[in-house]
Amino acid sequence: MEHTIAILFHVRLGHKNAGPTGPVYMRITINGKRIVQSINREVELSKWSVQNGRMKGTTVEANALNNYLDALKSKVYAAEREMVLDGVDISYQSFKEKWFKVPEKKPMLLQVFKEHNEEVSLLVGRDFAAGTLQRYKTSLEHTRNFIQWKYKVTDMEVTKLNYAFINSYSLWLKTIRNCNHNSTMKYLANFKKIVLICIKNGWISKDPFLGFKITKQEVDRPILSTVELKEIAEKEFSAERLKLVRDIFIFSCYTGLAYVDVQKLKRSEIVVGVDGGQWIFTRRQKTDTASRIPLLPVPLTLMERYKNHPQCLLKDRLLPVLSNQKMNAYLKEIADTCGIRKNLTFHIARHTFATTVTLSNGVPIETVSKMLGHTNLRTTQHYAKILDMKVSEDMMLLKKKLASKIE
Repeated sequence: MEHTIAILFHVRLGHKNAGPTGPVYMRITINGKRIVQSINREVELSKWSVQNGRMKGTTVEANALNNYLDALKSKVYAAEREMVLDGVDISYQSFKEKWFKVPEKKPMLLQVFKEHNEEVSLLVGRDFAAGTLQRYKTSLEHTRNFIQWKYKVTDMEVTKLNYAFINSYSLWLKTIRNCNHNSTMKYLANFKKIVLICIKNGWISKDPFLGFKITKQEVDRPILSTVELKEIAEKEFSAERLKLVRDIFIFSCYTGLAYVDVQKLKRSEIVVGVDGGQWIFTRRQKTDTASRIPLLPVPLTLMERYKNHPQCLLKDRLLPVLSNQKMNAYLKEIADTCGIRKNLTFHIARHTFATTVTLSNGVPIETVSKMLGHTNLRTTQHYAKILDMKVSEDMMLLKKKLASKIE
């Protein structure tokens, strides 16, 4: 941004009874606005050149004052140069703060985090899911509680972030907050985004995460076996709410859709695929990636069952999905009724599709990954690791092949 700067020295004249001397002032004009400051020097009025803004003559006294004026002028231009090199827009206010050394207001950690969350909230439904915003809000609360516990302050300057902070925060999450390892890593990953904002803005020069590894531990992903899946699908329930929840859960078991994607699935997202059959063409809300799934007979039957349901007609939805909280509560009741001793949640349906329905039946992992809408094949490989039954079946085939060669 362009700016103008001018420097003038003048003697301020007092009232009519003032003496033969007057105080010297410096006037710095920034973009038309003036900063006037006394230089704590006086000069005889008869020896001052109004036109040149300097003391007349070459006496020791004149040289000393004029050299001091030159030094002040150089100081002004040095301040201007520093601001230019630092990329600071030079305005009346910014230069005034620089000249009078007004302490720069340092960014505060929780304030930066709060502003980040406010920006995310404006983009919910576009670039972010509502769940993402909630995770950042929870991370902000954890960060606030940690610095109050550790440093006894309500906020802290981002410049104080270092490796010790990150290490202590990790320990606090695992002990005081009683988070498991993977949850701790998720909260730290959220916090790292705030750190990167600080680094990009030049507020901190060294990454406090340097040397700290955010690694997740492998966890067992619960799935339903073929027998358990059949038990739930064929069970007769007297309560309509359980029938509804069971049907939507089974639909997900045969499509691999997460709860939020089933809940928002529209009829218009059922299209004719390349094979002439009906497919789901949708986008995952979590990652905004395309997910294209050929429909098997089971989900086709369930779609037909609810095509005239009032909620589907009113909201243009494929299925009348209840709230996630109710779905999971009723699924626990379904598990008890079916004698399944697993903590049955809706997300198990997605795991079951990946394993019991597809991978166990020989569907290539690349195809499964595409249908699940994974952005990375390694994500899908987590499912393949738990298929002991599939490993057993594959090894049995190998044993038969080897036996036939020996014979």
